[in-house]
Amino acid sequence: MQRNVTEFFLLGFSDLPPSLQAIIFSFFLCSYILTIIGNGLIILSVSFEPILKTPMYFFLRNLSFHELCLTTVTVPKVLENFLSKERTISFVACASQMFFFFCIGVSECVFLGVMAFDRYMAICHPLQYTLVMSPKMCHKLTIGSWVIGSLVSLVQTSYIFSLPYCGSNRIAHFFCDNPSLLNLACTNTFINELLLFVSCMCAAGIPFLLILCSYVKILSSILLIHSSEKRHKALSTCSSHLISVFLFYGTAMFTYLRLGTYGSDDNDRMISLFYCIVIPAINPLIYSLRNKEMKTAIRKLMTKIPSKMNGISY
Repeated sequence: MQRNVTEFFLLGFSDLPPSLQAIIFSFFLCSYILTIIGNGLIILSVSFEPILKTPMYFFLRNLSFHELCLTTVTVPKVLENFLSKERTISFVACASQMFFFFCIGVSECVFLGVMAFDRYMAICHPLQYTLVMSPKMCHKLTIGSWVIGSLVSLVQTSYIFSLPYCGSNRIAHFFCDNPSLLNLACTNTFINELLLFVSCMCAAGIPFLLILCSYVKILSSILLIHSSEKRHKALSTCSSHLISVFLFYGTAMFTYLRLGTYGSDDNDRMISLFYCIVIPAINPLIYSLRNKEMKTAIRKLMTKIPSKMNGISY
């Protein structure tokens, strides 16, 4: 393997004026704080509130964990690069960042499909729901999504970082993303691009089609519900998940399902910013604002925290 490159430069937003960089830095920082607070509240609320001990909220807690991990893999390094003139990342650190980012991203794609299956069972087969969606099954589905993500990411990262990098080491992005690294390789990367395309089609395309099929049946079942209150509750629960699906899948597919057209132009950078920063920050709002049980649990948690803090002796 020919590799003269030992580190990469993450150019990020260095081409922008300093005043605009300051605004973007503030945006990254505020979004990351909101992501930690919002997803952290969901994780704690589901963990400690007995009324939320159901498969739906178990999966929601795991989705929040996905979002926290996804932003933590990229944002701290981005914030560091804003404050540093070097903006470097070692070869090993770049490979690690890519592995974890792709692992979490693929896992979330599969996991959103798992959440759709949960809603399908709850609405279309309510009598079998408790039996099928047992705690053991929920844990198996969650672990399975992480296993798939890890395997797909391991293959992708291994192939990309086995390429020869003997020229430029300047990544025109704010993190080590697959298309950005393919641009720097000193060889024909068509096979790698094809592998990335096929991997994304399998890991994202198949779950997305299954989600669409599930929701066709879900909506058909909802229309047969006579009670307007129950119908509204079912629609509210499903709409939150559908919004997350279309936001995440839409941006991810635009980035990775473009065989032969990879690049790190301004559009790619802004789209990556959307699914790396914006979606993890707004997902807690999407799920909590449309869910009375979640809002109640978060309020209870917020009232308990000050009392616990007052009870701490120094």
